[in-house]
Amino acid sequence: MEPTIEQVANEIRAHLQDTERDVRHMRSHSFFDNEQRTRGQHQEVHEHINLAIRHIEDARMRLGKVCQYAGDGVSCFDK
Repeated sequence: MEPTIEQVANEIRAHLQDTERDVRHMRSHSFFDNEQRTRGQHQEVHEHINLAIRHIEDARMRLGKVCQYAGDGVSCFDK
């Protein structure tokens, strides 16, 4: 039996949550301990990590919208 679209979306959202946690952990990587790198390099890497986190958050939210509109169309926050 094929899983429902909500089940598929929620499974992917769970994977994205794990991925987001891993990406957030990158901010404390030993790469940032290397003083030979310029401050600009560190800042640029941090900014791209933060952008990746925002995109992952956005993807999770949009998959939540898939669940919302495949169901009753009402946000879980409005219930």
